[in-house]
Amino acid sequence: QVQLVESGGGLVQAGGSLRLSCRASGRTFSDVTMGWFRQAPGKERDFVAAILWSEGYTSYAESVKGRFTISRDNAKNTFYLQMNSLKAEDTAVYYCATGPSGSYYHHQFDYWGQGTQVTVSS
Repeated sequence: QVQLVESGGGLVQAGGSLRLSCRASGRTFSDVTMGWFRQAPGKERDFVAAILWSEGYTSYAESVKGRFTISRDNAKNTFYLQMNSLKAEDTAVYYCATGPSGSYYHHQFDYWGQGTQVTVSS
């Protein structure tokens, strides 16, 4: 059974930084995509960033390009989301997820973390 455990959310002032972590367990990860999504109150769950586990190729939502960086540590089965220059509109519950290689839309991801709250005060 695949499990994803997130950590690193919290409260930060606008312009500040946070790093989210997602530790994956339950199988050997190779031909998969690891992703981050976020959901603000009353809104849909939106794609934030993704990384191909084996090759390390990354993709980002336009709204976070240049501010957020997704990375992974294969040895630790953990991937990260470094968030810099945070804005009030980044406030949301952030979820990590894993799915088949090339996954992009949230319905393509099979397993999800429990979510972690990120609040950016203006």
